[in-house]
Amino acid sequence: MTIIFKEETFHDDFTFRNSPEAVKRFPFPFSEDSYMYSVNLEPHKSYRPGSVYERTFDVDEHYVSEMRDRARVLAEDPLRCQSLPHMTLAGWDLLELIMTAKAQEYPELFELHRDGAKWHWINRPLGIEQKFIFLDETTLPYGPMEYITRQTQGDFAVLDQRDDNLWMDAGMVTTQADWSLDFDIGMNFFEWHAPVPKAHEMGIFQRALKFLLNIQQGSPARRLNWTMTVNPLLDTSPENYHKWGVMKKDLTLENMGQMMHLRVELQTFFRLPRSNALVFPIRCYLIKLDELATVPKWARRFHRVIRDLPTELATYKGFVTNRPKIVEWLSKYDDGAPTSPGIWAD
Repeated sequence: MTIIFKEETFHDDFTFRNSPEAVKRFPFPFSEDSYMYSVNLEPHKSYRPGSVYERTFDVDEHYVSEMRDRARVLAEDPLRCQSLPHMTLAGWDLLELIMTAKAQEYPELFELHRDGAKWHWINRPLGIEQKFIFLDETTLPYGPMEYITRQTQGDFAVLDQRDDNLWMDAGMVTTQADWSLDFDIGMNFFEWHAPVPKAHEMGIFQRALKFLLNIQQGSPARRLNWTMTVNPLLDTSPENYHKWGVMKKDLTLENMGQMMHLRVELQTFFRLPRSNALVFPIRCYLIKLDELATVPKWARRFHRVIRDLPTELATYKGFVTNRPKIVEWLSKYDDGAPTSPGIWAD
């Protein structure tokens, strides 16, 4: 697979675009014409060649620009990356997981050479070549978690497992959907999910935690989550709400197709071998409504999902005020025809 990396921005002039190929492989999250919370966890096994599920960590046309955006956010706010002292070993676990997977699955882009504890990492897209001693922090320019997640798309929550719970004790979080690592660091699973409506009384999180606590090494899982974002912003953090929250007021029927984006998170879960921590990569994919509308099944279904979504969920996901305009814009793509089962385009 040849990837042509795009020069684009996720702030200020917002030059982000999806190529037609990227639209085709977008992880559309709705398997039916309505939506309500579910655990929707499944094994993270490779299937459907060319899809975002094909490889352990997806690398796509936005990779180089997304990594530049991460560096920009970290320069402005270093607290977007934090690791409590007892999580260093988990950081090395994560570094090994990512480097090994990328070198095996994208050999034209990444190389990893190991001679005992002497490792040699080559990242061609970012022009990085690093020799270091595995488990020796002094041989890397950053801690192991920060070093490798500065080179990997998506956010990473690294969870310590103790007392029959998961604790967010480390993370790299620069592309989040309105939550804060600095606020959540050290919280347990139920504490950081406390703002989510309906799911608690439905028992969603109790079932999810039970599943996650039992994930075994070599048996990763995945799920999709979604929200909506005005403009292709990767960084929709509460710390910067004063910058992006006001953009919602600029939305009109005329600019809807270009400004409003469906934001989908491919969330995966891996058990780490030495630390027994659980790493939770959260990969963000963006697609503007004009691009989504090029797939008739998706546009038809998305209209029905947004139209019928419970008010509490539209409020929590941050678009309840603009929902009437979104539904009106999408309605012209819904001819009332039935949609086929599943998430894939017809």
